[in-house]
Amino acid sequence: MENFQAFVTELGNIVWGVPLLVLLVGTGIFLTIRLRGLQFRGLWHSLWLALVKRKEDSAEAHTGRLAGDITHFQALMTALAATVGTGNIAGVATAIASGGPGALFWMWVTGLFGMATKYAEAVLAVKYRVQEADGSMSGGPMYYISRGLGWNWLGALFAIFAAIAAFGIGNMVQSNSVADAMQSSFGVPHWMTGVVLAVATAAVILGGIKSIARVTSLFVPFMIVFYMLAAIIVVLINYKGIPDIAIFVFQDAFSASAAFGGFLGATVKETIRFGVARGVFSNESGLGSSPIAAAAAQTKNPVTQALVSMTQTFIDTIVVCSLTGFVIIASGAWHMTDPATGAGYTGAQLTTRAFSIGLPGNSGGVIVALGLILFAYSTILGWSYYGEKSLEYLLGPKSVKPYRLLFCVFVFIGAVTQLQLVWSIADVFNGLMALPNLIGLLLLSGVVVAETNKHFYNK
Repeated sequence: MENFQAFVTELGNIVWGVPLLVLLVGTGIFLTIRLRGLQFRGLWHSLWLALVKRKEDSAEAHTGRLAGDITHFQALMTALAATVGTGNIAGVATAIASGGPGALFWMWVTGLFGMATKYAEAVLAVKYRVQEADGSMSGGPMYYISRGLGWNWLGALFAIFAAIAAFGIGNMVQSNSVADAMQSSFGVPHWMTGVVLAVATAAVILGGIKSIARVTSLFVPFMIVFYMLAAIIVVLINYKGIPDIAIFVFQDAFSASAAFGGFLGATVKETIRFGVARGVFSNESGLGSSPIAAAAAQTKNPVTQALVSMTQTFIDTIVVCSLTGFVIIASGAWHMTDPATGAGYTGAQLTTRAFSIGLPGNSGGVIVALGLILFAYSTILGWSYYGEKSLEYLLGPKSVKPYRLLFCVFVFIGAVTQLQLVWSIADVFNGLMALPNLIGLLLLSGVVVAETNKHFYNK
């Protein structure tokens, strides 16, 4: 078993190696050029569509005959539920601990170009979606690859990777994180957390996408605002460290960090690698997950939903990840050492230390624990839909109900099981999802440009 674990870990390192990271970011740069920087020109309009207008204004929408299952806002919240997760808390801290504060700059770069990727994914998801016999909509990479390129085998390959990843990165890994947080912070046994979490998941996902969307549209804004306010308070309390944010982030992005305190130093290459890797892991731009939710939106215009969808990456990386990074840098926790071990802090431990410096008593630890719990649970809800649609593509509508029940069972299993191997396997399949999706995006980029020109310029 140890040999198999080592093999899977090495395979994960290969899958998530430099070539894939370059391809992910390179696709974003390529699409940014082809779309003439649409994510920069249209950001404020996109945020208005997503957060103010929130749904399509048309005659069909008023009469209830507009194709789709959920509103623009609900589609965005479902996608955010899946992406705003432990990566926003532990992932950012790991990037800074391993690559220095400059890694945050490269997370921003990944996010800004990733917005173009997310836009293209949503355009294709809506354009090539299909309506099922029960009236629901199905879409995502498996559909735009098979219908747009005619490569059914590659679409099926993506669906297989996504269905497997849903049980790992979107299920057991998340429930295990919740159980660990409940145990360490509140003394709740793993099995008890597993039961409650499985029941809470079943109560939402057994009702399908409309039920998931209703819950996430209320739950996700609350959890993001809660975490943002806590982070802003810590930064303001540590206001003397605010200048360090700009100095360290921009200086270390282009120069090697000197060894300091618990931080062992990093080369520019390491800073870029950790920033890009954690940025992609957090916002999932290019992995092909979120367009599955975008395809369910009530819209007749692919571009409208795509503009809304690209705000997901902005909110996840530019806003939430940045605030985590600001807390860690402003508090000075990134170069502190653990008195018990003498080693530097990393992961959720580093974020907890940073929040604890700014907030009284144990409230910092409680804030991080609650953030991990909320973010992980929301990821379970979002990914349950991704896995469902992937399996439905492969096996048909009859697979949906058994899948939902099995998904809830695995939520409990994840909470009470040691998951090192599951983590490694999930990491591999999460990365493998990107390959067929990026092929589809690059080969269908002309379709994305044509739909964009038709919407904005009537060409």
